[in-house]
Amino acid sequence: MKFEKRTFKNGLRCVVAPMKDTEAVTLWALFGTGSKYETKKINGISHFLEHLFFKGTKSRPTPDQISREFDRIGAQKNAFTSKEYTGYYVKASAKHFDIGLDIVSDILIEPIFKKTEIEKERGVVLQEIAMYEDNPQRQAYELIEELLYGDQPAGWDIAGTPNTVKGISREDIINYKKSHYITSNAVIAVAGNVEPDAVFKKVEKAFLKMPQARKLRKEKVFERQKKPAVEFKKKDVDQTHLRLALRAYDMYDEKRYALQVLTTIFGGNMSSYLFREIREKAGLAYYVGASPDEATDTGYLLATAGVAHANFLKTVKKIVGILKHLKARGVTEREINFAKEYARGSMSLAFESTDEVATFLASQELFYNKIMTPQEILAKIEKVRRSDIMGVVRDVFRREKVNLAAITPEENTADFEKVLNTL
Repeated sequence: MKFEKRTFKNGLRCVVAPMKDTEAVTLWALFGTGSKYETKKINGISHFLEHLFFKGTKSRPTPDQISREFDRIGAQKNAFTSKEYTGYYVKASAKHFDIGLDIVSDILIEPIFKKTEIEKERGVVLQEIAMYEDNPQRQAYELIEELLYGDQPAGWDIAGTPNTVKGISREDIINYKKSHYITSNAVIAVAGNVEPDAVFKKVEKAFLKMPQARKLRKEKVFERQKKPAVEFKKKDVDQTHLRLALRAYDMYDEKRYALQVLTTIFGGNMSSYLFREIREKAGLAYYVGASPDEATDTGYLLATAGVAHANFLKTVKKIVGILKHLKARGVTEREINFAKEYARGSMSLAFESTDEVATFLASQELFYNKIMTPQEILAKIEKVRRSDIMGVVRDVFRREKVNLAAITPEENTADFEKVLNTL
């Protein structure tokens, strides 16, 4: 992967990756802000603000003007909010890069936040929250983080609650933008059929007016757990959606590479223990798997599955049984080599598109202040030894680190707590 990076005089960082074998270009604007930077009173403001950037600027005063300009060039555009970062992107034909850049920089620097548009979009966000309430798979993810982190920003819903969203004022929105949408807290990444020198000049000019200030710190996440934790949200659903999480490592911990290899063996693909034992052999689930979640100061290994209500306890027993098997017998060299080869192949496929490259570069620069190439990351994975993995198993696969959440009609947690206590 070839790329160039520059930091402009105003402190804004820009990374450009030329990709000559494509007709497309993707521009990402990534900001180090999200729901972890909020207070309880304005929970949901990061997500609400993300919506409002598309609702009119000084030169494009209506949402329709913004949408029509994107649509006129056949561009794909979107935005998203997470707990620690918020991103805005446009993917278009490389010949339309200037138009995409002009629109994205305009909405981020010159939004007008009309009161009428704020109120209309408030209604949209409230309907989005209602939609999520009807999505048990998503709710299960929210519930496990609520269980892990409790009543602090890390445990709050990204979208906020209906009450907090209703209480966010225009003044709150303007102040939040001023303190978080600043050059020191942003990275612009461009990947596609472009010339780096030309892109740097255009991006620097387009974002020249972005405010400069010192990046705000977020509240440190507090974690304390002495025994297995279980929380169910009772709901009339056709399927129980379970999430089993083990506290693990943040994105800066070197042990994350061993955890990645272990996760692949445990539940990262169709050859993993979870898929073989729970889906292929037992027929208990359609979707089942595992993945690591790594943030700046927290991390966990997550197992997920959707099962019949009658098979909920049986499935949890099987997941815990696999964890105990890995603790007792460990992983084999064959399994380790298989997982490493899987990482090589999947990473090669991941960077074929301009959007994946731009996303990778922007997030690397935002969180690490440097960019590790995919080759450098693979080299770290290649160095993982069996002893490293078993060290992670001993550290993470422990009853005082295990948590179970589920969207289910089930109410009795005692039997599940007994199972988790056998870990």
